[in-house]
Amino acid sequence: MTKADVIDAVATEADLSRRQVSEIVDLVLDNIQSALERGDRVALTPFGSFVVRARQAREGRNPKTGEKIKIAARNVPAFVAGKSLKDAVGGGRSSTKRGRK
Repeated sequence: MTKADVIDAVATEADLSRRQVSEIVDLVLDNIQSALERGDRVALTPFGSFVVRARQAREGRNPKTGEKIKIAARNVPAFVAGKSLKDAVGGGRSSTKRGRK
């Protein structure tokens, strides 16, 4: 599903114009991005949370030459699915232990 698909679906269900919904979606996404830039966590209960994770510096290899390279530390955005989303897509844990019945 693309952003345009989301806009179409919401516009149809909410009986709003595509332009109105597009502006709302853009505002929501801009606010999420701004919060993450500040290092804040964005929780959309019960859907999930957007967080910023720190990746440590590490050593990698150039795939063409095999030469060792240093990869700098950086912050990356991540999404943590909420329980209801996990359950909806079948990712919730069952009562049995891993692989055991």
